[in-house]
Amino acid sequence: MHNFKELKVWQKSIDLAVEVYKATALLPADERFGLISQMKRCSVSISSNIAEGSGRGSGPQFKHFLNISQGSAFELETQLIISNRLSLLNDEFASRLIDRVTEIQKMIYSLGQKINVESGKM
Repeated sequence: MHNFKELKVWQKSIDLAVEVYKATALLPADERFGLISQMKRCSVSISSNIAEGSGRGSGPQFKHFLNISQGSAFELETQLIISNRLSLLNDEFASRLIDRVTEIQKMIYSLGQKINVESGKM
């Protein structure tokens, strides 16, 4: 069992969720049930699944939740790209958020690889 609060990837994904909530406050109200809802859910899902997986009893279970977290990160990246292309988020802001998501995706992947090695899988 890992202490999720000590994981850098969890800490960074919490920071990202806060930034996404701030970003969605800038979007038009008519997106409340569209992109805003999706982006908020995905951003929260990243850290939530890391936390849930860390509390599971085995490496393979943790890896499963990391995979879900990774999927949420890719969903969020897609939604940020769409928001930018619709000119709902400017290039600089969208780029900054996408860079943070990409960093988290890499960290999740690395953590998953470490778990594979610890579990004896290659």
